[in-house]
Amino acid sequence: MKMISVFIIGGALSLFLAGCATPVALAPVGPNPDGFQTGSADGQLEVFSALQTRTAGLDPSWYQHADYYLCNPEGQRLRTVYNATGYYSQSPRVVSLPAGKYLVKTRANGILWVEVPVVIDAGHVTRVHLDGKWQPPANTPQNELVNGPGYPVGWRPELASSN
Repeated sequence: MKMISVFIIGGALSLFLAGCATPVALAPVGPNPDGFQTGSADGQLEVFSALQTRTAGLDPSWYQHADYYLCNPEGQRLRTVYNATGYYSQSPRVVSLPAGKYLVKTRANGILWVEVPVVIDAGHVTRVHLDGKWQPPANTPQNELVNGPGYPVGWRPELASSN
């Protein structure tokens, strides 16, 4: 009887852990509707992924945004983005990309793994805020925002084309 209980508990634990690894899919995030122009034919992507602790030897710990995978819309990996601008920097890396649709796979604050479709427009910046720290401007209508696991993560893609 004890052996059956061990198998049941082990099976339930396996299913729980497998469920934690399943990515949460969010709605598409588009360029910021602030009208900011990059002056380039490409667009830019900046991903504020979950903060993670970094350590090295006896140095004090510091935080950086988690690295992420940049994929095509079908989920095929195009590249890994090492999401820091310097060894100790907390600023996320800004990536220049041709206009189009992409998929970001990374860690988000409050959940293990997330997939976010992103729209890149020429000359515009798309920012994805997965660290739970972004506050949109006051009085922003909720229908203009994409919400993640309990917090806003960015702007709906339709807004950039309406400006």
